[in-house]
Amino acid sequence: MIETGRRKAAVARAVLTEGTGKVYLNGVPLETYGPELARLKILEPLLLAEEVAKKVDIRVRVRGGGVMGQADAARTAIARGLIEWAKEEKPDLREIFRQYDWTLIKSDTRFKLPKKPEGYGARAKYQKSYR
Repeated sequence: MIETGRRKAAVARAVLTEGTGKVYLNGVPLETYGPELARLKILEPLLLAEEVAKKVDIRVRVRGGGVMGQADAARTAIARGLIEWAKEEKPDLREIFRQYDWTLIKSDTRFKLPKKPEGYGARAKYQKSYR
């Protein structure tokens, strides 16, 4: 079963198969993946649905964006996959995720504004001097 998650420019695809609870991100075991804060963010759906997560192996492939954007995309993909996997076994899992944090299920659609020609970034403008 394949599920996707998005955050900013990051797109994650999670593949769930029957297994023993192993989680890999881009081929790296989750225990050794990136910064600790990103790892803890990705672990949230696995801790909330612990009995379901122990029965599946999850392989996540994440592309684009930064470290935290990828972490958010991965956690959304994992949560959606667990909901789909445990439809009959645990139908209230979606509600558990929704009460904890709605972005576990629904991807955050906010993007960075594009830079404008009159300034340094999206909103900042070049300073003017009147003398």
